[in-house]
Amino acid sequence: PRRYTPMSSTALRTLKRPVLAALCAVTALGLTACGPSGSGSGEAKKAEPFAGLSGSQIANKAIKATKTADSLTLDANLKTTEGPMKAFMALDTKGQCAGTITMGPTGTMEVIKAGKEAYIRFDEAFLREQNEGGSPEETEAALKMLKGRWLKTDANDPEAKEGLEMCDLGAMLGEFETGAGSAERGEETTVNGKKALTLTEKDGDTTYKIYVATEGEPYLLKIDQKGGEDPGTLSFTDYNKPVPAKKPAAKDILDLDKLGAE
Repeated sequence: PRRYTPMSSTALRTLKRPVLAALCAVTALGLTACGPSGSGSGEAKKAEPFAGLSGSQIANKAIKATKTADSLTLDANLKTTEGPMKAFMALDTKGQCAGTITMGPTGTMEVIKAGKEAYIRFDEAFLREQNEGGSPEETEAALKMLKGRWLKTDANDPEAKEGLEMCDLGAMLGEFETGAGSAERGEETTVNGKKALTLTEKDGDTTYKIYVATEGEPYLLKIDQKGGEDPGTLSFTDYNKPVPAKKPAAKDILDLDKLGAE
């Protein structure tokens, strides 16, 4: 049964890579220790969001604001080197998370991390795919034991800990610093009901569109990547809302450590 624990780590690491890459793209758009750009504040309209700031300076503000968040929800729709991936994950700076990850056209994994414990549950499609190559008897045995059950694991276990790094918002955002770069201001729009300003940056065959909130804190609201590796969309919502990381019901939990000891 322990071979199912690495699946969760692999899926979380696969999700982490494009998320970090997208945030790195925003970091590259940031600007520090630089003077005003071509758009002077005297010509800017008072109603214009971030009046007098260049696209790079706005990106810099967005990075700083987002790094102050205690929690957020990530909604990802990506084309990774391992295939299509979707994720909906709430995470905070305490290392808690709760959400789902879908690998490929089917196959969903649910994840909850609260405190020192983590819980993972796989749907039937995920279990069948991961047991591909095994005998029908092995597959049915795995389904009988694991379908609908949450696997409990120690969040501090070295392998689990590596995969669960995706759950720590503070660690994830802490890797990024503002830096020199260039981004063009774009149109004003709305993202998930929030007013936003679009920033655009091109890097070779890759185009990034960054959406920054224009009301309240200038949080990152969405990153849209076309071309390059792991293209897709990342949306950020529910800033500073509690993460619903609740322990599953005891009857639905399968403790692998206890199972292995028996």
